[in-house]
Amino acid sequence: MITPAFQRRLVDVGFAILIAGALFHFGHSAVQGQSGLFVNLAVETETKRLASQRDALSAERAELENLTKRLSTNYLDLDLLDERARDVLGYLRPDEVVLP
Repeated sequence: MITPAFQRRLVDVGFAILIAGALFHFGHSAVQGQSGLFVNLAVETETKRLASQRDALSAERAELENLTKRLSTNYLDLDLLDERARDVLGYLRPDEVVLP
């Protein structure tokens, strides 16, 4: 027959197992759950990577906007454009002489 002391000990052990299970469940969820520590670290890393990519693209866009602005009729120097095109493409007029 089960004594009251043994029955009380069973209740205490059952309660301890229940508490330990709840602590394990919530601890596991806090570390690896949908909004746990690992997910949070991954999101922060991705945020930093995307911010640096955004900054690089913004700098590239500013450079392209500057080049586009310099090609507009208000800023374009036709003689400089002709000189650069000839230099890059390697074209010469028949009356030009190339000095090495």
